[in-house]
Amino acid sequence: MRSAEIRERFLRFFESRGHTVVPSASLIADDPTLLLVNAGMVPFKPYFLGDAPAPYPRATSVQKVVRTPDIDIVGTTTRHNTFFQMAGNFSFGDYFKEGAIPLAWELLTSSVEAGGFGFDADRLWATVYEDDDEAFDIWAGVVGLPVDRIQRRGKLDNYWHMGVPGPGGPCSEIYFDRGPEHGQEGGPIADEERYLEVWNLVFMQSELSAVRAKDDFDIRGDLPAKNIDTGMGLERMAVVLQGVENVYETDLLRPLLDLAGEISGVRYGADERTDVRLRVVGDHTRTTTMLIADGVVPGNEGRGYVLRRMLRRVVRNLRLLGADRPALTELVAKTCEVMGPSYSELLTDQVRIEAVAAQEEESFLSTLRTGESLFAKAAAEATSTDATSSTATGLISGEQAFTLHDTYGFPIDLTLEMAREQGLSVDEDGFRRLMDEQRRRAKRDAEERKTGHVDVSVYRSLLDSSGPSTFTGYVEIEADSTVRGLLVAGIPVDVAVEGAEVEIALDRTPFYAEGGGQLADHGTLTLVNGAVVQVEDVQRPTGIADLIVHRGRVVSGEVVTGTAVIAAVDIDRRKAVSRAHTATHLVHQAIRRALGEQAAQAGSLNDAGRFRFDFSSPTAVTAGVLGDVEQEVNSILLDDLPVRAFVTTQDEARRIGAIALFNEKYGEAVRVVEVGEYARELCGGTHAARSAQLGMVKLLGESSIASGVRRIEGLVGADAFGFLAREHVLVAQLTDALKARPEELVERVHGVVARLRELEKEVEKLRAAGVLEQAGELASAATDEFGVAVVTHHAPDGASADDLRKLVLDVRGRLGNDRPAVVAVAAVNDNRPVVVVAVNDMGRQWGLAAGDLVRTAATTLGGGGGGRDDVAQGGGSRPEAVDDALAALRHRIGERVTGGG
Repeated sequence: MRSAEIRERFLRFFESRGHTVVPSASLIADDPTLLLVNAGMVPFKPYFLGDAPAPYPRATSVQKVVRTPDIDIVGTTTRHNTFFQMAGNFSFGDYFKEGAIPLAWELLTSSVEAGGFGFDADRLWATVYEDDDEAFDIWAGVVGLPVDRIQRRGKLDNYWHMGVPGPGGPCSEIYFDRGPEHGQEGGPIADEERYLEVWNLVFMQSELSAVRAKDDFDIRGDLPAKNIDTGMGLERMAVVLQGVENVYETDLLRPLLDLAGEISGVRYGADERTDVRLRVVGDHTRTTTMLIADGVVPGNEGRGYVLRRMLRRVVRNLRLLGADRPALTELVAKTCEVMGPSYSELLTDQVRIEAVAAQEEESFLSTLRTGESLFAKAAAEATSTDATSSTATGLISGEQAFTLHDTYGFPIDLTLEMAREQGLSVDEDGFRRLMDEQRRRAKRDAEERKTGHVDVSVYRSLLDSSGPSTFTGYVEIEADSTVRGLLVAGIPVDVAVEGAEVEIALDRTPFYAEGGGQLADHGTLTLVNGAVVQVEDVQRPTGIADLIVHRGRVVSGEVVTGTAVIAAVDIDRRKAVSRAHTATHLVHQAIRRALGEQAAQAGSLNDAGRFRFDFSSPTAVTAGVLGDVEQEVNSILLDDLPVRAFVTTQDEARRIGAIALFNEKYGEAVRVVEVGEYARELCGGTHAARSAQLGMVKLLGESSIASGVRRIEGLVGADAFGFLAREHVLVAQLTDALKARPEELVERVHGVVARLRELEKEVEKLRAAGVLEQAGELASAATDEFGVAVVTHHAPDGASADDLRKLVLDVRGRLGNDRPAVVAVAAVNDNRPVVVVAVNDMGRQWGLAAGDLVRTAATTLGGGGGGRDDVAQGGGSRPEAVDDALAALRHRIGERVTGGG
């Protein structure tokens, strides 16, 4: 029975028994406690906890699941996978043990013709939690399973939870006896290789608080209702129903192993070491394909790092298997073919998935080549002995591991893996210490940007003495306030005089502090005593969100703490920055509509009249797509949609589809900014009141700023109009100069450039021919220096080093080899002197070396040089010394021949 049929058979069975079929949720967990969905019940967690009413009393699904704690042993056994499909049936306060156990038994033991899986009932066993008499009695009394095939087990085996606080409960597991050839008798407690778990029935009844280990947790209390959560691993079921030894031989993974073997020139099953690597390739290719399909992109943190690490393990294992070319595209395509019948999005999004994987492969192959070489040196040092010790350390130092990681991009997990393969260890503590030091330096640099290089404790003291600052800038751009705190050069003072650079804390302020990609407001603080401060930056010092610091210069008078002040924002700048911020939201939405939801924001900067927007994408955005995005955004401006900001709960924001940024920390109350029904995001920044106020958005282009991250830059409003006006003038000038209509300019310019390149090539040929024409004349003019035929020549300025090299080799060839010969030609190119020297075979026998001679000349030129004994090149910085350099070279020939040097 093929895996796709097993899946459909499971869903149809439960659908026919009153269960709603629920599609698999994304692998990206909608749960702050999880990076990725790690169990089939995760999408239903709010219903189990009673946080939300279940929309149906019964449900069934086949959920995509990723678990990575055992990533390092994947492949070393045939039981571990990082991705699998968990088929489950769920009851939300409807039926409990008395319903779940008979349903599972019915599906397993019913004939294939009747829609079941056709298991032999005599080969099935069950386990129950140690004190769960109710489940035991149902198995024995209702199902009729012999009591000697029902075993009791403790928390480690028969109590299920997510590994984090949440719902949990005792469980009952169903096992299939594969026969004596697979191990000893005695049921699951004796041998879980012979007795293979095929289904886990969880009786979800408790809410867990602290979870310290699989068998060490606290129970907060009972759930609002008793629920059922079952999990039937599709891959394990396929092992049994397809009659194979393990999951890697099922129709889900064996095609990938065979393709990887074909690419690498090996065969699965021929060698255990090779088999391990093939299993890693097969498992990780499938997992990474599913992750990319759900919008995960390679990165250095969180789920992005999980993806990157597995992709890199695939690439490295392929190389170790003997693959001599990039292969991820083929493997991903095969995964889409295998899994596509169950997950159609793999087929519709295959091109993008392949592009993400291929780009990561290309990037890592370069890193791998460098890193492997450097690792080999470190490993050699770890296995060598020296005069002070007769024993090798067997240890790669933390500094070596850090250098591999920080300088050459070689991930620490790969260093650890390669070290284990060679029987070496790594000083992980030393590596972590160096990484922590680097993070502290980076954090300190970021904090200094936010604190102006002032000790952060000064700001804490300022907050303690002045109290928190209230931001009023959403509703006003001018406010009456009071100077509550004052710093000059990071030192608290009561008075600051004219010309002083100051930092001022107010009790309330309309000034927006830099944050969320939006630059700070500018403006003025006018004190009642007449003093004026020009504000040029506003910050919330790191870790002190309640304090807003205004940085600027006292342009007149004296600033005194406790004085009343009028805080006035530069309204023109505020409007320009706000327009840019609204434009960023619109571009974000348009990009997601064009490329898919995986084009997630990765950063932004909103300045007066201009913005930049960073987002995840494995490939460049074509000019056509960029043009469509620009056109869509500007159509939204024409629609004059209202821009509204409101505060709501995280759950409500999620329900209405507001976009939240990964890795951002949000409180329970969040601020949502929406542009009509077109764009909706969580945002704390300032914005235009209506989309038409932006006037125009002009996208300048896009570029790569990191692996898998692209950047779009654009202009807004008057800046966009000004750009187009300058472009118009430029086009007018070009049309006049080239005598062409605007629509003909591109073709005309391409023609001019092509013609120029042709002419440059012709000039190059003429110049080279002119230089080489002198070869015969120079050879005939050779002088005799102590028995050596010597040619020195100052070539015309502009001759390239390549021209000179061709000339000296031609002259040397014309001189023959019947006597020693040296040819030296120099020229000045772009105000830099170049000299090339050639020596024939007999000259080298006389002890003359081109490298030695060219260094003599180059020294006179104020530079250096080198090369082989037969031909060498040098240069310098003194173009006026070319003739002197050639004279010095002649002198050196005499010294070498006569034994003078």
